[in-house]
Amino acid sequence: MSRRIGVTGGIACGKSLAADFLQLLGAKILDADLFARELVAPGHPNLERIAKHFGARILHADGSLDRAQLRQIIFSDIQAKQWLEELLHPKIRERFLAESTAIGNQDPAATILWVVPLLVENRYAELLDGVLLIDCPVSLQIERLAQRGWDLKTAQAAIAQQIHPEERRLVATWILPNGKSPADLQLDLQRWWQALHP
Repeated sequence: MSRRIGVTGGIACGKSLAADFLQLLGAKILDADLFARELVAPGHPNLERIAKHFGARILHADGSLDRAQLRQIIFSDIQAKQWLEELLHPKIRERFLAESTAIGNQDPAATILWVVPLLVENRYAELLDGVLLIDCPVSLQIERLAQRGWDLKTAQAAIAQQIHPEERRLVATWILPNGKSPADLQLDLQRWWQALHP
């Protein structure tokens, strides 16, 4: 029977890096961020609702979503963030469930990884067979976000809005620190995968 394991962590802790490597080892990856992008693609009714709610300032000239602008809004206004999550997250959850069922039907031995930043906040753990937490210090999160072009204020606001790291640790089945090099994380992930598939 297929297994569903959540992969989570704070912003810029290395969830995507972990998922990319685990995919090479044979995991089937389902990504909340990818689903969210599809749900706000140009022409999608969700994007029209978002633009109506926040105004045309969140759109580029070509009609696509200005993610940097939307990010500044939702990380400075908790109600705006909640409104957006209430619009998108039920649809994202439906995608996870539907795609996991399809993968499991096709490959009953599959290990399906749900990459979900807000796994704890949106109570995904109850749908899963375990949770893998990729963890790192806040100082490193800020440093990595700066490398992605985020300004300090937006980075700090984004981290402040997320739940306390200890709450993630309480839900986690496995915790892998990602405070060193990508090679160190890959080695830890390889060991974790091998233990999962003896």
